[in-house]
Amino acid sequence: MSLRERPAGEGSGPASTSREELGAFLRSRRERLTPGELGLPVAPRRRAPGLRRDEVAERAGISSSWYAWLEQGRVRTSEQVLRAVARALCLDGAETAHVLSFVEDAAAAGASPGYVSRNLLSLVESVSPNPAVVIDPHWDLLAWNAGYAALLTDPARLPPKRRNLPWLVFRWAPARTLLADWESEARGLLGQFRAAAARRPEDRRYAEIIHEITQDPDAARWYGRRETAVYQPAVRRFRHPRAGALSLRYVKLADLDEPGHHFLCYLPDDADTEAAVHRLTEDDG
Repeated sequence: MSLRERPAGEGSGPASTSREELGAFLRSRRERLTPGELGLPVAPRRRAPGLRRDEVAERAGISSSWYAWLEQGRVRTSEQVLRAVARALCLDGAETAHVLSFVEDAAAAGASPGYVSRNLLSLVESVSPNPAVVIDPHWDLLAWNAGYAALLTDPARLPPKRRNLPWLVFRWAPARTLLADWESEARGLLGQFRAAAARRPEDRRYAEIIHEITQDPDAARWYGRRETAVYQPAVRRFRHPRAGALSLRYVKLADLDEPGHHFLCYLPDDADTEAAVHRLTEDDG
C-alpha cells in the first residue's frame, strides 16, 4: 500500500482533536485483541495488553511508525488506510463505519438550522396519531406531535436542555420500564450518539449532553468502553402504563432541506397497537 500523506503539524486546531478521538478508539480496539485470537505467536513475557502496534501495522500493510502516528492523532489519512486498519483490528460493521466517518476529505456536513420549517412541522402533524418527532444533530427534540407526547412524555413540560432523546432514555426514570428492551435499546442509542459526538469533540452541546447522561452508571460504563452503533430499522416494544404492550416500527428519515435534522416516526406493527395508539391520543385530547 502506497502512502503519500505526511504527519500533521502541531496546533492544527479542532481537526487534531478529532484525530485524537480516532486514535483513542483504535487503541481501545487494539488492546482488546489477543495474539492467540489471530493465530499469532505469544511471547512468554508480553507486557502490553492486546496486540502491539507493529502487529496491527503488519496486518494492515502499513508502516509501524505510520500506525503509531495514527493512534497519536498526528496524521490525516485516507479511507483505504482506515479500511485496512479496521480489517486488521477485526472491527464489526458499526465500528468500521465509525472509523470511516473520520476521513477528513469527506464533504463536511452543512450547519443545522436552528428552526423547523413549516413543511417539516406539517409532516409531523400529518402522521398523527402515530408518534413523530424532529431531532437536530445533538438529538435535541425540536418538534413533536400529540402521539409522541402521549407515548413518552410531553417535551414541553421539560426544561429546554432536557428535551433530548439520550437524556430521556438515560435520565428520565420511566424510560426503563416503558421500553421493554431498555438495555439493548439504550446501548444502541448511546453507541449511535457517541459516534456522532466523537466527530465533533469541540462541540459544547455534545459535551453538555455527555456529562448529563453519564451521570447514569450504565451510560458511564458503556460510554467508557467506546461502544459504537449504527442506525437500524427495528420494531420497538413498549410497556405503556395506559395502553399496555405496543409494537412500533421505528422509522428515521434525513431531511435534505434542513441538513442535520431527522424525522423520527413510530408506526404500529399490528392492529392491536394501531388501536391502542388511537386511544392514547383520544384520551389525552
